[in-house]
Amino acid sequence: MPKNPYYSGPPSDHFDGTRFFYPGHPTDRSRLDLLKWKFGGGPRPPWPAEFPGFRDTPPQRVEGVALRVSFVGHASVLIQTQGANILIDPVWAERASPLARIGPKRANAPGIALSDLPPLDAVLVTHAHYDHLDLATLSHLARERPCRVITPLGNDAIMRARDASIRAEAYDWGERVDIAPGVAMHIEPSLHWSARTLRDRRMALWCAFVIDTPSGKIFHAGDTGYGDGTLFRALFLKYHGFRLANLPIGAYEPRWFMKNQHVDPEEAVRMFEDLGAAYALAMHWGTFRLTDEAIEEPVKRLKVALERAGIAPERFRVKRPGEFWEVAEL
Repeated sequence: MPKNPYYSGPPSDHFDGTRFFYPGHPTDRSRLDLLKWKFGGGPRPPWPAEFPGFRDTPPQRVEGVALRVSFVGHASVLIQTQGANILIDPVWAERASPLARIGPKRANAPGIALSDLPPLDAVLVTHAHYDHLDLATLSHLARERPCRVITPLGNDAIMRARDASIRAEAYDWGERVDIAPGVAMHIEPSLHWSARTLRDRRMALWCAFVIDTPSGKIFHAGDTGYGDGTLFRALFLKYHGFRLANLPIGAYEPRWFMKNQHVDPEEAVRMFEDLGAAYALAMHWGTFRLTDEAIEEPVKRLKVALERAGIAPERFRVKRPGEFWEVAEL
């Protein structure tokens, strides 16, 4: 059995001693499946080389019950509330790839310049995939905006191997971390997987985050499949609903390959309902081409899915990089 280079700990209900897993939810695909997708699916819809966004200059702090969310792009989001600044899955890289010149390239610049970021109280990193864990960005932030980096088990070792100054702290599903007065993080499961190389599949844990504040809870899905919805209905029962949910809507085609790891827009709407969220922000679309759908297809399908579900579009917002949203109070 291969040795896990990132984490050593006792087996649990989601760790077999070498690899992590979500019980009863397979995600692994074979190399043959990958070749079938890449070479057997016919032509893909074109993506534009550029899909411009905007540029936000966030305030230094947002106090009290106000909630300001800036969409940086893809799955990178800056959350400001209760005087705390929380940056999630910061990726400022030109490509979501281990290689500088090969791999998915940005179609838009990050919606906030690194120099315009406010002081940070915490950075949250959901998992090890390159479109979520960008070591160069984390290293820059460790120098220029130093703060704690909260991440699931094993990802801390990946970060420290690149830069020991990254203040990475690793936690398991179900754990809680206090980061500011009245503000805490909860590490929760998602239906996904992880890898940085061809040999480390599921050797670092992945997660969703719940940010608990006095003015409402915020859910950040990271990457996830939907499954039968049990996970999200259980999170509603545990947290009694959310003020805001950051939910992925893109990177879902072809469904036979992606269904167990990425939701489509219709499933994102079901997640929104299952979680009991008052509002949602769409993410994980329009920046890096990871899969086969056209760049604006997720937004078009989301609009239809919301209409069919009888949900006002003002409750599930789509923003371009650099746009922000001052989310209403509960």
